[in-house]
Amino acid sequence: MKTLHIAPGDSAGGTLVRAIRDAGRDDEVLEFRDDLSCGPIASDDPSARASWWSQFHDRSEVEPSLRSFWSRASGFEGRLVLWFGRHSARELAFSLAWADRMGEHPYDIVDVTGLRLPIRLREGSVVLGRPAQAVSVVPPIALRSLLGTERPIGPQEQEESATQWRRLRRENAPFRVVTEAGLVSASIDYFDPLLLAQAASEWRKVAEVIGDAIGHGSEPYFQVGDLMLRTRVVALVEGGKLLADGDPSQMSCHIRLPG
Repeated sequence: MKTLHIAPGDSAGGTLVRAIRDAGRDDEVLEFRDDLSCGPIASDDPSARASWWSQFHDRSEVEPSLRSFWSRASGFEGRLVLWFGRHSARELAFSLAWADRMGEHPYDIVDVTGLRLPIRLREGSVVLGRPAQAVSVVPPIALRSLLGTERPIGPQEQEESATQWRRLRRENAPFRVVTEAGLVSASIDYFDPLLLAQAASEWRKVAEVIGDAIGHGSEPYFQVGDLMLRTRVVALVEGGKLLADGDPSQMSCHIRLPG
């Protein structure tokens, strides 16, 4: 039976392909390129997501990609294996949406949450580092070790995931973030305190502020990427909470706290 591995993003997909090839297997990998932890989700029509993403990306590329993904996944005649990490807002959101979208269609899962990542020391030895949050940060050698560990999702587990996603769709918040209780809705200004905490009275590049915000806000959960944080920097400048010496949507622009 053919196997199709479902990856929660381009980065995760590329690493998974390498792991599969290193293992001498010819399984296919299908990447989901949307980030459902942000933006409107009330409609599951790809055109709605494409319309929202069109402010950042070419809609003519986004919508066909999403339609192709769901068509390929739902029509695949073989074994489906969904990979994700519960400590990543993007990957957890996708796993819940997948459960809702696939309904009673059977599939297996590989949850990488808590996997101890190998670290190669300078002298050549390897030790185990911090637990993994997402498939996208797990190296190929570690993903390769998980091939064959997939398990079928149970009916109750699948229904609980689908129910969670339906609740989040009804709330239709600007963001969705990971908590100890699972994925929850968050307001548009949820990440503003994190960004302001990394800004200073001296000028700093937007890239530096965002990079530090991601670094400080990624433990124990990875919540947001640089694109959404950049939109919040622009909003903070427009609201007078940050000053900019140019276009704040540009990573090379300098920003600082007022006063």
